[in-house]
Amino acid sequence: MPDAKRRYAVVGLGARAQTFVDALAGPYADRAELVGFCDVNQTRMTVHNRWIAEDHGHAAVPQYGAGDFGRMLAEQRVDVVVVTSMDRTHDDYIVAALEAGCDVVTEKPMTTDPARCRRILDAAEKTGGEVRVAFNYRYNPVHEKVREVLASGAIGDIGSVHFEWLLDVRHGADYFRRWHRDKANAGGLMVHKATHHFDLVNWWIDAEPVTVYADGKLFFYGDSNGKRRGLARDYERAAGSAAAADDPFAIKLAESDKLRELYLEAEHEDGYYRDQNVFGAGITIEDDMAVLVRYSSGASLSYHLTAYSPWEGYRIGFNGSAGRLELLVRENTFAAQTEGHQHSTAVQHGDAAPGETEALLTLHPHWEPPQTLLHGELAQGHGGGDARLLESLFGDPAEDPLGRSADHHDGARSLLIGLAANQSFTTGQPVDVTTLLADA
Repeated sequence: MPDAKRRYAVVGLGARAQTFVDALAGPYADRAELVGFCDVNQTRMTVHNRWIAEDHGHAAVPQYGAGDFGRMLAEQRVDVVVVTSMDRTHDDYIVAALEAGCDVVTEKPMTTDPARCRRILDAAEKTGGEVRVAFNYRYNPVHEKVREVLASGAIGDIGSVHFEWLLDVRHGADYFRRWHRDKANAGGLMVHKATHHFDLVNWWIDAEPVTVYADGKLFFYGDSNGKRRGLARDYERAAGSAAAADDPFAIKLAESDKLRELYLEAEHEDGYYRDQNVFGAGITIEDDMAVLVRYSSGASLSYHLTAYSPWEGYRIGFNGSAGRLELLVRENTFAAQTEGHQHSTAVQHGDAAPGETEALLTLHPHWEPPQTLLHGELAQGHGGGDARLLESLFGDPAEDPLGRSADHHDGARSLLIGLAANQSFTTGQPVDVTTLLADA
């Protein structure tokens, strides 16, 4: 255990912050001191302070507005900044923290465009500060097993990877209700969501992305799609709308204490609506995306992300010179509804009910029968990845033979695939990944 507690501040106090705030105020409070909250919204900071007092008996954490971030770092003598703010603001906080002599833990994606990525890489190199990207899926035991099997050479050299990720109409729809629906805020699902998936492939096959070709569209959500399919209801946001009352795609903030306190009761400060109509106007992101990536090793990745599936999970196949490795993961069996409204108001992504999840990992060697390497239910919290990530970030240092800890270079590699895909959506042409940062 360290001789002195490290001093932590959290910037961005929405729902995403709760995992980190709870960890710092609770199980890791013996080695970490939570000394600062920073957000554009005073109400959300106050809510988090009340929660940690109720749940952990923690003293109130000093609160600072977004314009006082630098003052917070100095006054509270911060050692580490945890960045969980809106994606497009990550670079400002990461760079300012590094220049103030702090280390950084940032939520994924690390940032949202090449210029912002270049800023972070330059600041990390200049200051020597540590930037860790919170890729919790690396810490999922199922994904660790995949890494071990591939590294063992069980399927030989890897020629190709086929990867399909399905977001259901409970979870997938949520990106079209909130600030992520505007590509300027989060880079679209290729950046905000798929950065997880691209990072996994980069880590699994231990190779660098070289070229990307992609096609994406808004097929299901959005006003024109909703009207054409008879799914649209006439409302801007769900709260107070009779038209949203029986809409299965509407989220009812008032029915979840967490969402009500963090968003519905905080919107008077900044006008942010967390419950916008998924078939409304103003959506600039895609919901159906196909990507082809060529790697430095010669391997290729074919990836597809669908955000309107009836069930949630993913399928992966690795084709090698000595066989094939297949993984099927069901994160839920179907997008449930209860009493006419979305189950997602009560059940958060990564916390499916017992019996809903399944992971099946199968090795198919050439000329031999298939071998089931793993078959069972997933643990809570992204398959157990959340708890193990937090231990890595805030617990006692431990050996990391699988290289699970991700830094700013890993954050950039996954980000650049998504950015190249977005560019390819627009131009219809393959993109040389290596040029994105050079031109930034």
